[in-house]
Amino acid sequence: MPVLEREEYIEQAYFFHSFRVRLVDGLPAQEILARISEELLSTTKLPLAISFLYAEIKESGLMAPAMARIGHYFSAFQIHVISQAEIAMSRFSMEQALLILEREAKYKSENPSLAGLFIFQFESLSRNRLGYTRGLAAMSADPFYTEDWHDYILMLQTRLGDVDFADLIFVRSSYFVQERRKTNPEFEPKYPTLFGEREGKIARANRGRDPMYLFSALQRQLGYPEVPRLRRPDELEARVLLLEQKIAQLENRIKLAESELNQDVDLSQVIVKPEDTAGVPSGWGKKGGE
Repeated sequence: MPVLEREEYIEQAYFFHSFRVRLVDGLPAQEILARISEELLSTTKLPLAISFLYAEIKESGLMAPAMARIGHYFSAFQIHVISQAEIAMSRFSMEQALLILEREAKYKSENPSLAGLFIFQFESLSRNRLGYTRGLAAMSADPFYTEDWHDYILMLQTRLGDVDFADLIFVRSSYFVQERRKTNPEFEPKYPTLFGEREGKIARANRGRDPMYLFSALQRQLGYPEVPRLRRPDELEARVLLLEQKIAQLENRIKLAESELNQDVDLSQVIVKPEDTAGVPSGWGKKGGE
């Protein structure tokens, strides 16, 4: 898959944003895909891609498999993020997935640094628990990365958990090379340098700490794109949900009480018998045996 034109990523960012907003408003995904193509720049390939998604989603109800079939347009990372949101019972919502892809597309349209793109994608996997094995494989297939980045990302599959993540950045930075050359002027790194001096300094300062602190520092200091956090439920919204649950419980208790009451009442005691309304019953006043 080649790197797309800048206008493609601009339109992708608009598409993911509009899709997310309309889903939150309650519109069905099929209806959104059917109409949104008209809003997009016709000189891009995105309207054609969305038309294909619309045709496929009507059959399967899923978007990720359709995106995978046009992998020459959508990246493996985009497909992976959407597929994780479409897993049944997943806590990772489609709203969150679309927001991540919106910010990624926006960053790609702004001449991104490869280090910044890597940090954004890796934090997205970490923060939302999207799986490292498949997630890193999808990241490595992104056409923005060079061969050295591709090899580095795949190497992380075997090193994560054994080596501090900050160290994995520090030892591949130009700052690490500078520090080593202070004591050994002829030092040459074993692997290609991928991160700059500032990334190396920030990584060294965060060794042994929660990686989220490292991500936050890189965003503050270097302007890396911020990965969206899961939205915390609003206090008022939480109270309304709690009231709805209480009302549902009360309704169930009332239904249970009514059913128990109906079972205890002997209806034969209140039913009017036919002989009580049709005159003197037959055999009235006759002696037994006559």
